[in-house]
Amino acid sequence: MEEILIIDGYNCIHLWPHLNELKDESLEEARNVLIEELADYQASRGIRVILVFDAHLQAGPGSHEVRGNLEVMYTAYGETADQRIERLARSLASLGRLIYVATSDYTEQRVAFGQGALRISARELYQEIQQTREQVRQTMAAIRRRTATLGQRLSKDVEEQLERWRRGKDLEES
Repeated sequence: MEEILIIDGYNCIHLWPHLNELKDESLEEARNVLIEELADYQASRGIRVILVFDAHLQAGPGSHEVRGNLEVMYTAYGETADQRIERLARSLASLGRLIYVATSDYTEQRVAFGQGALRISARELYQEIQQTREQVRQTMAAIRRRTATLGQRLSKDVEEQLERWRRGKDLEES
């Protein structure tokens, strides 16, 4: 079953501690860090992730870009992130798809649920990303610890043949 996660970007920035602090220095940098973290999460989970930023007060038609496999959308003038998320949830809902909407906006959660999507709060998503990051770290550490020697990678037959050569047994028999 295909899983799709639609995320309210600014909602996460305001509720994730490190991004909330960073946004006071640079909102653009907070957006970029969020995009990087979600791209890593998307890559490790293998699900489709759509990140929506509210740009309804900015003049323009909005935009859609793909960074790696992460889809990043900025809403058009006059369109809120909530409106775009609702439309996405409605248009993507179908048999064989599991849609999640990540927002801590209660009204948006209820509307998304009405569109057939499941909800996850911004804080729950933050915790899940932290857990996924830790699992990846542990897996990578285990891989690094398993640096096999040549002897550990040889098949039993090859190992036995090398041992015979080392002891000079095959050479004496020839």
